[in-house]
Amino acid sequence: MSMSASELQHYLFAPHPEEEEATANASFGFWIYLMSDCILFASLFATFVTLSRSYAGGPTSQEIIHLGHTLEETLVLLCSSVTCGFAMLAMYRRQLRRVLGWLAVTFVLGLTFISLELQEFLSLVAAGHGPTHSGFLSAFFTLVATHGTHVTVGLLWMLVMMAQIAVKGLSEPVQSRLIRFSMFWHFLDIVWVGVFTVVYLNGVL
Repeated sequence: MSMSASELQHYLFAPHPEEEEATANASFGFWIYLMSDCILFASLFATFVTLSRSYAGGPTSQEIIHLGHTLEETLVLLCSSVTCGFAMLAMYRRQLRRVLGWLAVTFVLGLTFISLELQEFLSLVAAGHGPTHSGFLSAFFTLVATHGTHVTVGLLWMLVMMAQIAVKGLSEPVQSRLIRFSMFWHFLDIVWVGVFTVVYLNGVL
């Protein structure tokens, strides 16, 4: 029995029971991962606060923090969160090209953030202020670099999503993965606001 065009479209794009179950399981697993990440960053924040005055005769936070550079990083990452939101809006409207376009902009902004962070790390190491110099610097590098590693993973995830969208379109499983990626990216922005406040802003006051 042949299908009409509308029936075929409904069959292709309507969620099937197997896909719905797989999506529900993946979403549950993702929430568990996200909660474990919250615990990880909470531990790193607590460690940093504990060691934030352990300079061991080395540079203080006021000496190594350049707030202008960090503000630039912050603006870039927050803008990437906005463009990621635009990609999600385009997804709900099934505008495939706009989804890919906004994800590409988000990728460039995220890569810019990582480049700025690497510049900061390299300048500190070149000045002799590496992570082994003091407890403060160890906690600083660990917290900030852990966040940067997450952003790098997010960039790789973004590339995979863009490839899947280009090949498979905006199917139900792809949309589900894109929603989880968006949550992950916004989570990193929230963590960075905490890093900026606790590490950088508090460090120069």
